Amino acid sequence: MRFTKLLALAVTLVFMCSHPAFSQTSSTTPAKPKASTTSASTYDRTLLRPALLKDKAPDTYQVKFDTTRGEFTITVTRAWSPLGADRFYNLVKHHYFNGARIFRVVPGFVAQFGLSAYPPVNAAWRDAKIKDDPHGQSNKRGTIVFATSGPNTRTTQLFLNLKDNPSLDAQGFTPFGAVDGNGMNVVEMFYDQYGDNAGMDQENIEKGGEKYIATKWPKLDTIKSATIVGATAPAGTAKPAAKPAAPKTQP
Repeated sequence: MRFTKLLALAVTLVFMCSHPAFSQTSSTTPAKPKASTTSASTYDRTLLRPALLKDKAPDTYQVKFDTTRGEFTITVTRAWSPLGADRFYNLVKHHYFNGARIFRVVPGFVAQFGLSAYPPVNAAWRDAKIKDDPHGQSNKRGTIVFATSGPNTRTTQLFLNLKDNPSLDAQGFTPFGAVDGNGMNVVEMFYDQYGDNAGMDQENIEKGGEKYIATKWPKLDTIKSATIVGATAPAGTAKPAAKPAAPKTQP
């Protein structure tokens, strides 16, 4: 009789330890955390809200570009194109151009950039248009100007003029700054063998970002960083690259 009771008690204890309702394992052992399925953002998330980026630019400021071909600096003069200078200032201030490619280089015309390396950023700025500024400065070699697709359509894309481009003047393109010193030596080294082919692929570049470019157009040069540098200079100090002076004639 005693043996039977002891056997029954042993069975009961085994049942209580193995059954989930009585086991302490599930309540005392911490659950294993799930692996994260998202990667850390590497861009300023303020860029996803263009309407917030409305700071007025200084009268004159400088932006240093560090690229895969070297460094150059652009001096911006706000009086040349106030809305354009303000837009550029806000983009640079929030690191929009970091990691972007120079996706279109046409020798003897322009080097074009301004599509972000990150598709969500491109989507946010696609319709963030600014109005045109009155045309003032000419599109001389070394000047920088926003690209357009018609009146009042400037967003983030830019041209660096590789030569004097009066045809852009006729279309109302308004420069807001110019490359300093010998910086055009760097600009003119940007990879140009894709020509307009990569330029015509803008929709896919916009949607796919750096991942797409690295696969389809891997040789395009990259902007490592674009940053505002130094103290602001007096207004009107920036000048577009000038043509060589004409030889004097003998009387």
